[in-house]
Amino acid sequence: METIHAADQVYVTWESAPVADGAVVVGRDRIGAVGTFAELRERFPGARVRRWPGRLGPARVHEGPLPDAPSPRERIHAVLKLGAAAVLADHVDSPALRAAAERNDVAVLPGSGPTALRPSGRADLAVLDDTGACIATVCAGRLVHRRR
Repeated sequence: METIHAADQVYVTWESAPVADGAVVVGRDRIGAVGTFAELRERFPGARVRRWPGRLGPARVHEGPLPDAPSPRERIHAVLKLGAAAVLADHVDSPALRAAAERNDVAVLPGSGPTALRPSGRADLAVLDDTGACIATVCAGRLVHRRR
């Protein structure tokens, strides 16, 4: 089943101009389309809708050491709570941490680079409030963090 993630502002990249009343269609772990909510609702009438407060855009790449936590799983979850769906390989320094990343579909990248919402690209999304704090994280199409 497809899900339309909608927000007042959707950014294809965090540096681009936002799409007002924008949306992203996610099917399984891939992005189906990016555009205005009205356009995507018409194209995907059977999709469920999640409307988010704040700004929606590509999930972050966590570029530094992973936050301290009692277990590898909790260290990965701490990254997801920051709006990141990828980490740098240099900072995933143990088999247990690598396994926790894999179990949670967190991408382990050899280096950093720009992230973008692209049709058929991996569905990694972040919803941020006006201060830049993470409201929600979608990793490979799954809602993995939502601030209460």
